[in-house]
Amino acid sequence: MRAPLLLSPADHARISAAVHAAEQHSAGEIVTIVTDRSDGYTDIALAWAALAAFTALTALSIFPDFFLGLYDRMTGHWDRAWTPAAVLTLGVSFAIVKFIGVLLIQLWPPVKWFLIPRHIKAARVRARAITCFKVGAERRTDGHTGILIYVSLREHRAEIIADSAIAALVSPETWGEAMAAMLIHIRAGDLAEGMIAAVGKVGAVLAEHFPRAENDRNELPDRLIEV
Repeated sequence: MRAPLLLSPADHARISAAVHAAEQHSAGEIVTIVTDRSDGYTDIALAWAALAAFTALTALSIFPDFFLGLYDRMTGHWDRAWTPAAVLTLGVSFAIVKFIGVLLIQLWPPVKWFLIPRHIKAARVRARAITCFKVGAERRTDGHTGILIYVSLREHRAEIIADSAIAALVSPETWGEAMAAMLIHIRAGDLAEGMIAAVGKVGAVLAEHFPRAENDRNELPDRLIEV
């Protein structure tokens, strides 16, 4: 079953029209991609669960009398004679419960996304954007003038990645204005307008450095891609 669109068909048409208009003044080819998330972060969820289990075992090993006594009181047993095997069984069981519990808690999206460190989100978004760029834009134009505008919604991150000819003339900092214009609208809840604003800013930079030739042709699709 196909996933529902993040943007309406009308918004898709508006963004595609903005890309088409921006490319009328330059040799650049703008690719736009929007995704709900850039990674599943399963490894992060497992890492938190493993940390919880390890912490439980560590606490039991440091304060055995406290936890064994607490367990006895909760189960109605008093002055039980704990054997090493029984302590080990309790410790392993406690760790397993902690591991599963923390995994289950992270099934609730607000908790899951809160527990993912910001630098990991940034790195995963950057990596996914680069992958999409390599597949959809890099060296796919005659003059190496492709550029990707990539937005990952759950991480609240965006990337602009340019092909070699653009990167040689335009510093990454130049795209800051396009990023700022885009994020203003996205934070206000208007993703489509944010993409259109970014396309306009990127198109202006491309027109300055790569003016359109008379024989220029459209080498990459103008449509917005959802992945």
